[in-house]
Amino acid sequence: MSRPFTLRLAAAVALLALALPCALAAPRGTPAVDAALLLPRLYNGEQPALLWSASGQAALALDLLRTASEHGLDGAYYDVDALAARYASRNPADADAFDHALSQAMLQFISDLHGGRVKPDVRVPTPPAGAARFDAVAYLRQALAEQRLSEAVSAAASALPQYKRIQATLQQYRTLAAQAGQTGAWSPPALPANGKLVARSRYPGLGLLRQRLQLLGDLDGSDAATEPDRYSDDLATAIKHFQARHGLDETGQPGRDTIAALKVPLSHRVRQLALTLERMRWLPPLRPGRVIVVNVAAYRLWAFDTSAADIGEPLEMRVIVGKAARTQTPLFIGQMSYLEFNPYWNVPRSIAVAEIAPKLARNPGYLRQNNMELVAPNGQVQGGASAAALRSGAVRVRQRPGPQNALGAVKFAMPNTMNIYLHSTSAQELFGKVRRDLSHGCIRVERPAELAAFVLADQAQWSPAAIATAMAPGPNRTVRLGQTIPVVLFYATAATDRSGRALFANDIYQRDDKLAQALGAP
Repeated sequence: MSRPFTLRLAAAVALLALALPCALAAPRGTPAVDAALLLPRLYNGEQPALLWSASGQAALALDLLRTASEHGLDGAYYDVDALAARYASRNPADADAFDHALSQAMLQFISDLHGGRVKPDVRVPTPPAGAARFDAVAYLRQALAEQRLSEAVSAAASALPQYKRIQATLQQYRTLAAQAGQTGAWSPPALPANGKLVARSRYPGLGLLRQRLQLLGDLDGSDAATEPDRYSDDLATAIKHFQARHGLDETGQPGRDTIAALKVPLSHRVRQLALTLERMRWLPPLRPGRVIVVNVAAYRLWAFDTSAADIGEPLEMRVIVGKAARTQTPLFIGQMSYLEFNPYWNVPRSIAVAEIAPKLARNPGYLRQNNMELVAPNGQVQGGASAAALRSGAVRVRQRPGPQNALGAVKFAMPNTMNIYLHSTSAQELFGKVRRDLSHGCIRVERPAELAAFVLADQAQWSPAAIATAMAPGPNRTVRLGQTIPVVLFYATAATDRSGRALFANDIYQRDDKLAQALGAP
């Protein structure tokens, strides 16, 4: 069964679809904007000495700062309580200092809403030369002059529907956490160790499981009053619904992974949602056109055309990503420029030295058995080269097209210095795994023929039949795209779908804790 997961995160991450060079982001924890540095421009002598007294909008500004939590931000970061106390005291001796402090807080809040509170920990597009940049000083100055402070704060945040949906889900989970206790933690009932329940049978403690699923909205509880401890069809359906929202196998059985997901404190879910809002604030504007989005944490890919009158349901499929322990898939925006049918696999040197050279040393027939060959720098195949030559860099190794090829029948190329791309695979059984961080960093796609049809949709000669023929065993063939297609490699462990369902994924790369620490969150 398909598990629609996190995209609809696609609508949000598609913002990254810009054909721009990428710049390596600053270290984690670096503030994106230091509003203290902006104050001199705001108080440049042309404005009233006391901006907030002159505009009469100080109370409104404080109210707006109190909305920081709605965006997953912390009002304490903007000293809103202290500012409110100073405002209430109306101390004339503090008037100038208070005015500057409130201005700094508002400049910081607006800047954070627009571009994130900390600098991205991923590669993001660098604006082209001459492009207009967001100027928080001019933005705040105009909002004060036009008496449109509320509208300006709202407009500074992302206008994407996905951002608004996650805000609503964030508030929902805060409410759920309050209803369930301070953290929303949960102690599971005693169930069979193997998690296998028999239909229509009773199990002491299932009532507690029902309560949790009801709280989370996965179960309406219509039969709970009469049979709270019976494993009924509606309970199995509710468990499947919960499993689908958390990227788990939809078995309808409360196994180990399902119980573990149910035990996650709701305060932690609140944090996941808040972190997604911060990551969405990093996203630059959308360029209309076709976009491919991969949420690495959710093992999911979406492809859609934002220029279409009705985007409709995106093409969606499972993916396999880089191993968490050693070869994590990097997060960046690539530009897909060509497809390669029946591709060669040019083995990265790190893999060739660490994995293939030792096997070749032990088994001289290893290359022949795996349809591989050694190639000199001039492109000539070297029949008699050795493992030593491979280690020294005198030759490289590549795998010829064919059934054994690690890239399968098609490679989706987006040239980059990290040599990361999308490709098919002959190991289709791996897509059935729940945890799919299994690659050396590149992304294996579940339905390559459908993705090829999406990528080549503007070239009439590439019908599904033509694509199938090109993917059949045969000669290597490269097809250039008429226009590059942005490929967004994103990471989010929480999202909200179009129907308002909260979706969660495991933090396979342990990025959430680092971002939370950078934000100063617990």
